[in-house]
Amino acid sequence: MSIPQTGGGVIERHDQLAGFLESGCKPPEDWRIGTEHEKFGFVRDGLTPLPYDGPCSVRAMLEGLRDGFGWSPLEENGNIIGLERDGANVSLEPGGQLELSGAQLRTIHETCDEANRHLDEVRTVADRIGAGFIGLGASPDWTHDQMPMMPKGRYRLMTDYMDRVGTHGKQMMYRTCTIQVNLDFRSESDMVKKLRVALALQPVATALFANSPIFEGRDTHHQSWRSRVWRDLDADRTGMLPFVFEDGMGFERWAEYALDVPMYFVYRDGHYVDALGQSFRDFLEGRLPALPGERPRLSDWADHLTTVFPEARVKTFIEMRGADGGPWWRICALPAFWVGLLYDGTALDAAHDLGRNWDAETREALRIAASVDGIDARVGPVSMRELAEEALDISESGLKARARPASNGLVPDESHFLNSLRDVVESGSTLASELLERFTGEYGGDPSRIYADYSY
Repeated sequence: MSIPQTGGGVIERHDQLAGFLESGCKPPEDWRIGTEHEKFGFVRDGLTPLPYDGPCSVRAMLEGLRDGFGWSPLEENGNIIGLERDGANVSLEPGGQLELSGAQLRTIHETCDEANRHLDEVRTVADRIGAGFIGLGASPDWTHDQMPMMPKGRYRLMTDYMDRVGTHGKQMMYRTCTIQVNLDFRSESDMVKKLRVALALQPVATALFANSPIFEGRDTHHQSWRSRVWRDLDADRTGMLPFVFEDGMGFERWAEYALDVPMYFVYRDGHYVDALGQSFRDFLEGRLPALPGERPRLSDWADHLTTVFPEARVKTFIEMRGADGGPWWRICALPAFWVGLLYDGTALDAAHDLGRNWDAETREALRIAASVDGIDARVGPVSMRELAEEALDISESGLKARARPASNGLVPDESHFLNSLRDVVESGSTLASELLERFTGEYGGDPSRIYADYSY
């Protein structure tokens, strides 16, 4: 989850809200790729979640990365809660999941180099302190009571709120992991087109990256339990957003949507002020109960936008949110998939046409079917496997048209990063189905066997 935003003065006009989103518009030559990936840390002796404190802990991990690899620490109330270096940051999810929010990079080659370097650094520190890290969409056997809470005020507030608005919110916070990619747009119309493609085809990403069939030591009967969790979290801030496909969609319409999402907090002077369930519209009028008489800053608006959790969302870029966490090669595959679809005009047009005639019910049904059946999902005449194959063909054409070679000049473009996804379509087997087969077969239903075979 995001770190607190800074900068920007008091919001004096309503149009500044949409203007903040519009400030993300960039010419294509300035488009970048920002990749985020989360992973579960565990104590090798016992296979329990990493606590925050102790010799084998989250704190020890962060301090080891700081001292050994030149990261600068980020602190909250005297606790180290993140790191930053060269435009990237390492942050903590509520249950101690370690996240790299990567720098804004030009190519997937650079993204993959960044991911490999990060995982090498993490392994170096983890080996020294007796920790391990695993790439899955959901923790395979931990219960909620086993999970530590990271010392971030934002998470304390969110934890208390989750049970009021849904049934799976704390599962999402503490026991799921994802891979995400952040991509740019050139204009309002470009943003709208890309967001529509992102939402319509997010179930394809969910299916291709499904990797969470085991939860609390049992078969969930879902290829992506992580995706299932998001469907009963908080209806006010999640979902497939039918309004995005309606006439009049733009920056102002997104701002109006976000204004109707209840607040979590306001960040002031290093502390999170409880604004749970309160209205940002009241905040604009100086009538926020948590801070009576005070009006929001642009940084408060930026913070609020990070508390909106649909399958794809707009900030000053578009964030793709539908994929489970996974092994290192999938970290590179996700940005490749979306860059191929969205960063070439011809590919974007073709991707837009894939779902042009779907109604809201079809899009939602695809989301549900992808979480249950993965690549084998079917909704009416729509076969997920065939849809994924078409999407991969389009993405490959887009990556080849970009023609971004590796730095050594030996690889002419980025399309090979899609190979692991091609394997899913050709074999009909996802990471989830492979894991479930091993779980019910050679593992004999023992989730502890997963750690040795699926750790980084």
